[in-house]
Amino acid sequence: MMSNALTPSPSPNKRGEQDHRIEFADRLAVIATMHRKELAIAPILQTSLGVKVTVPQNFDSDRFGTFTRDIERPANQIETAKIKADKALEIIDADLAIASEGSFFPHPILGIPYNREIVLLLDKKHNFTVYGEAVSTDTNFRYQEISSYDQAYEFALKIGFPDHAVVLMPDAQTSAKETIFKGINSENLLRNTVRELLNISSTIHIETDMRALYNPTRMSNIAKATEDLVRKLGQLCPNCNFVNFDVVEKLKGLPCEFCNLPTQSTRAHLYQCSRCKFQREQIFPDGKQFADPMHCSYCNP
Repeated sequence: MMSNALTPSPSPNKRGEQDHRIEFADRLAVIATMHRKELAIAPILQTSLGVKVTVPQNFDSDRFGTFTRDIERPANQIETAKIKADKALEIIDADLAIASEGSFFPHPILGIPYNREIVLLLDKKHNFTVYGEAVSTDTNFRYQEISSYDQAYEFALKIGFPDHAVVLMPDAQTSAKETIFKGINSENLLRNTVRELLNISSTIHIETDMRALYNPTRMSNIAKATEDLVRKLGQLCPNCNFVNFDVVEKLKGLPCEFCNLPTQSTRAHLYQCSRCKFQREQIFPDGKQFADPMHCSYCNP
């Protein structure tokens, strides 16, 4: 049974493993962004890790994919974040980089929009990456086909305009950058852009601008992913003091409160170190020693 997964063992490790303790204080962390994500990320990292933060000038993160689909992402979220972090370190002489990637998709059960944010730390000095994650239905990701300014304005108000911006384009499939109008966050700009596009087509496409600097709701989720990153960096392996001693598997089998047979409810969390592979179980992670009989396949078949 794991008494405390968050605290490293005070005694020397018994397996003779090397001590992989990581220090972050006063190191320079490069945040790979052009969309002001440092506003959400930097304060948390500075307060929790003691790092110094910088943002590379003229860093073009759009080349790694855009929400408007005119540029495809080169890989999945985690790999793309790694690529971003690597590129940022080519611009600024440092060995610590932070990159963020977001995605939006339908919730697998509820069917409503779902936001997954990744904030990744790349440490080239100690040769590892760790990412924090925030998955939330708290998003204003929407789109609609419209044929008038009134429809555009009604849509914009629903997504939090003008604090949240919108994007306009001739249709959802367009890939021509010159016909994709982003960052629309004023009534005059909205009206003029709608008028311009309706001169080309009788119906046009409007969607929420999901770039962080134009979307405070998404910025909040990025901050939550950063907090999760800090949590993982603070969970040290009891055996070697390496970061990210985290849950790798949820073990089922919590006994039924009535018949004591194992159920599909979680009995324990299995933690593992990604460096030395040390493992430890935390029994009853939810504080419950028995499952409700309604979750028992014997008592409630």
